[in-house]
Amino acid sequence: SSQQALEQARAVAEELEDLKAMAKGLEEENSELRRQARQLVRGPASLLPQNQQLLAECHGLREQIQVLAAEMADLEVRGGSCAAWPRPSASL
Repeated sequence: SSQQALEQARAVAEELEDLKAMAKGLEEENSELRRQARQLVRGPASLLPQNQQLLAECHGLREQIQVLAAEMADLEVRGGSCAAWPRPSASL
């Protein structure tokens, strides 16, 4: 019976080592997830300047489209040969 007890103790010791390794892996995974969460929280703030720049560019492009559309309409009124050109979308 002492042999069985020794074998059970070894099995329990191995299981304990496996559980320790699993716990260490979970701690490392938890640390990585926390790091990623911190980055996600900071992420939107770092995108704000880029968003503002893109909005300004978009506004400038819309103004250019309006100017070009007005020029095209003026050419059509004066009898230019722009009738075959596609018209800019009014949703721009």
